Amino acid sequence: MVLKGLCERIVSSKCSSKSSTETVDNTQVPVYSKAGSSDSVPSRSSGWAAAVRKVVTGGSMRRFQERVLGSSRTDISSSDGDIWLLGVCHKISQQESTGDVDTSNGLASFEQDFSSKILVTYRKGFDAIGDTKYTSDVNWGCMLRSSQMLVAQALLFHKLGRSWRKPIDKPLDKEYIDVLQLFGDSEASAFSIHNLLQAGKGYGLAVGSWVGPYAMCRTWEVLARKKNDLGEPPLPMAIYVVSGDEDGERGGAPVVCIEDASKRCSEFSSGLAAWTPLLLLVPLVLGLDKVNPRYIPLLRSTFKFPQSLGIMGGKPGASTYIIGVQNEKAFYLDPHDVQQVVNISGDTQEPTGTSSYHCNVMRHIPLDSIDPSLAIGFYCRDKDDFDDFCSQASKLAEESNGAPLFTVAKSRSFSKQVSNDVSGDNTGFQEEDFPGMDCGNDTVTNEDDWQLL
Repeated sequence: MVLKGLCERIVSSKCSSKSSTETVDNTQVPVYSKAGSSDSVPSRSSGWAAAVRKVVTGGSMRRFQERVLGSSRTDISSSDGDIWLLGVCHKISQQESTGDVDTSNGLASFEQDFSSKILVTYRKGFDAIGDTKYTSDVNWGCMLRSSQMLVAQALLFHKLGRSWRKPIDKPLDKEYIDVLQLFGDSEASAFSIHNLLQAGKGYGLAVGSWVGPYAMCRTWEVLARKKNDLGEPPLPMAIYVVSGDEDGERGGAPVVCIEDASKRCSEFSSGLAAWTPLLLLVPLVLGLDKVNPRYIPLLRSTFKFPQSLGIMGGKPGASTYIIGVQNEKAFYLDPHDVQQVVNISGDTQEPTGTSSYHCNVMRHIPLDSIDPSLAIGFYCRDKDDFDDFCSQASKLAEESNGAPLFTVAKSRSFSKQVSNDVSGDNTGFQEEDFPGMDCGNDTVTNEDDWQLL
């Protein structure tokens, strides 16, 4: 196991350097931190499990996790171009025609936007999950937390709009508090880790186990169908998990079928509305060990969509929530900090614990270093917004040189034709892109090899 090997290396290294990086259990973090430093972890004969416990309880989770993610960085350079953060461009680049321009406003705008996004991290001290003894999700819940962040942004956009920023000296919006309460760590909270695990049993979700993006997307689809005590759906929008031909998760680019999207909206409204707000989730596998380079520009472009909700992804065994790009950099929110469970009250004046749901450390990793197994999210407020999304997605597919991330079709029958066209000889795929793989054999897969492109 990757995790076991990392722990063994940590134990054997006997690192003694210390760094003033962000704390684990309180909510204050510095704006900039030094990546790659480690706290001392004494050698123990009891093996790698003891090392994990020492790392977690000793406040060294950040340094441990960097051995999985690699050393993240926090520097931001205006020479690397403007930053796209979930559909919004923050202009910090220095244009040659204007010489030395003041980019501080653009950077400040980016920092405020970034720190207003909801961060959901590992928690400890919550009620045991189901009939297990687990009171923390440390070391296994990062994909669940990443997915919670993506859905939380969709809810913020839905309730407060994309331009909302967390106020500093003013009372907090009630809608914002309502969103946070949905992600509390108890069965009483609709989108808690407890309820996600229960909803995802059919897709292999289990306490203490890692999960892939595809199973995570399908889990949200199941959870969104459940009604609350008032008979209302917990998610105020339809959800559409975009897959390939028919209901398969194998082979070819996924197809956004307009008829299917319309059907999801109709089902959500019980036939009372032709269209409703819509959350689209697109699970993908964009290579074997790493993302095929041809997809990097396409991934970067999705952050320019006004409907962008970012990417659930990261490194193997270490999921993050990627929310922005700057040239080759991917900015992300990291769920791997360990924080004590908090109970968000309904008080908008002085709610306790809300600062633990935000971060002003703007970390980034190379976009081409992320795991090829990922899921992209989009939020469409209404039919016009969905039509605009389809227009931009179609344009992006046309610019893909025959290897799109996903395509758009009006109907299921037309999507089959599109899928066949995309998977033909005109796609530009080369044999060396996927060595040793028979692209026509759908049986050489496992549960998480859903959309290998």
